[in-house]
Amino acid sequence: MAGIKTLHCDIETYSSINLAKCGVYHYCESPDFEILLFSYSVDGSEVRIIDLACGEKIPPDILSALEDDEVIKYAHNSSFERVCLSRFLGYPVGEYLAPKSWRCTMTWAAYMGLPLSLEGLGAVLGLEKQKLTEGKDLIRYFCVPCNPTKVNGNRTRNLPSDAPEKWERFRFYNIRDVEVEMQIEQKLIKFPVPDSIWEEYHLSEEINDRGIRVDMPFVKQAISMDEVSRKSLTSSMQELTNLDNPNSVVQMKSWLSDNGIEMETLGKKAVAEKLKETDGELNKVLSLRQQLAKSSVKKYTAMENAVCHDDRIRGMFTFLGANRTGRFSSKIVQLQNLPQNHMPDLKEARGIVKSGDYETLEMLYEDIPDTLSQLIRTAFVPKDGNKFIVADFSAIEARVLSWLAGEEWRTEVFASGGDIYCASASQMFKVPVEKHGVNGHLRQKGKIAELALGYGGSVGALKAMGALEMGLAEEEFKPLVNAWRASNPNIVKFWWDVDRVVKKCIKENKSQKTNNIEFHCMSGMLFIVLPSGRHLAYVKPRIGENIFGGESVTYEGVGGTKKWERIESYGPKFVENIVQAISRDILMYSMMALRNCSIVAHVHDEVIIEADPRMSIDSVCEQMGRVPPWAKGLLLDADGYECDFYKKD
Repeated sequence: MAGIKTLHCDIETYSSINLAKCGVYHYCESPDFEILLFSYSVDGSEVRIIDLACGEKIPPDILSALEDDEVIKYAHNSSFERVCLSRFLGYPVGEYLAPKSWRCTMTWAAYMGLPLSLEGLGAVLGLEKQKLTEGKDLIRYFCVPCNPTKVNGNRTRNLPSDAPEKWERFRFYNIRDVEVEMQIEQKLIKFPVPDSIWEEYHLSEEINDRGIRVDMPFVKQAISMDEVSRKSLTSSMQELTNLDNPNSVVQMKSWLSDNGIEMETLGKKAVAEKLKETDGELNKVLSLRQQLAKSSVKKYTAMENAVCHDDRIRGMFTFLGANRTGRFSSKIVQLQNLPQNHMPDLKEARGIVKSGDYETLEMLYEDIPDTLSQLIRTAFVPKDGNKFIVADFSAIEARVLSWLAGEEWRTEVFASGGDIYCASASQMFKVPVEKHGVNGHLRQKGKIAELALGYGGSVGALKAMGALEMGLAEEEFKPLVNAWRASNPNIVKFWWDVDRVVKKCIKENKSQKTNNIEFHCMSGMLFIVLPSGRHLAYVKPRIGENIFGGESVTYEGVGGTKKWERIESYGPKFVENIVQAISRDILMYSMMALRNCSIVAHVHDEVIIEADPRMSIDSVCEQMGRVPPWAKGLLLDADGYECDFYKKD
């Protein structure tokens, strides 16, 4: 045992639960869950395979190594291996192998700005041994239930004995995955992930393991009420339109056209605009269409699918999930895009839904889909005897951008506890602006300018941010852009300083520095070194030509099509990556400090803690307001609230 230092491993598993819908934690709770194959390499030696499905046993020294925190375990998407092996070893629900001795080659790839899939990664790195492409078919054959047919003797599952040749190929596929993982490590060895990042990864895994409790009786009632509501709305639509399927976009467009309304799309925005222009029956139909289009129930269904036996959902966060900045992404129930709640009587509405009283809900709230949508957050609750403490940073990106660019007037606003939207409007229009006070109407223009224009955005960015819906006229857009830029000369300078040094770094292959940010080119990578010491990586950077005939920077990455491709960038876009990445590092700094406070979730710049009733909100906010040692001069402010269920304060 003393001899084992590292263990590379990969497993193939079976479960009747849908992994993509339910997540690994629920997946391996299924009574029929089993590990079929276990391939491993000890300290870089030849890969061995244990065929568990055919009765072989994992050697005792390897079982011990899995539970020994001194042995470093490597896997691709290692949380899958770690959680499944915990189940295999007999750990109860809610207890898992400690993450601290695990390393993930997928996380390593994410840190390097590379593709996350083993297949994509092998291709980009040009590995000698590539992941076998037939794997998907073999997984579909052996790892998930099959439909009973006459041909297969009405069986619901394929076993090794049903296709010995396929099984032999599956064994080879499992071995190959470990070989590919080991090759990836060799390729990336000169770019090691810093220990501090592995520490953050382990904290992220602890949060995923802890999970967050869901009020399942409430969720089940919400799903059944949505069903009743949808039937009622569909029936009303059918009465008004005589359509077979009023949910059909084609049928709906045709009916609207027959009634004098031509619509290219039935998207939320387009329907909302038309609602303002119509009345009578047409207005009623569009209103019903809007209600039916609410996809709120999908979130409740996702909760029902993924919840573990102890009513907690686990594994919702992907560490370094946002490729360009290293921010987290969210999966299963995507917390990053939950609907807002603006209802003053949230608690009462929640109580009515939980009690299953549809008639009262219908009487008090005319738009039931919207009500259920606003209540989604409230499905998350602390365990009995605890409370939620929800704390988040105030205007974090605006603060980081001002600090980096040295825009002094903005820093003074933050120092005095002022409102950046009022101050921005005041700076732009040269008049005093107070929220709900003198020139208060201008605050909205300050807000939209702040949100849309900080990263080089212009008229298009204002439109995309909903400036028209907020009551701004189109002719105001260009003057607004000019006024904001004139008020923030140091931020504008920062954009183009970054643009200049990135190009110089790529052309001359020499390190550059501006505004406390370093830029290096090496081994076909552009690295941006943040004040925290963390690197942002851009693969195969080149100088190209943009649509205007000027110079632009391109690099390889996952683009808007979700495919690996060349992406164009320029100064303000790099600044956006840098600011969001530093904001992420500040959140992570706070989360590391609050590590022992039972963090159950985090959303953008917000932390949700399942707290003992004696824990004080002030102490949490004070901790979050502490500036990291690498960000001297940055002004931070955190605010929070306590609640018995999650909500937006």
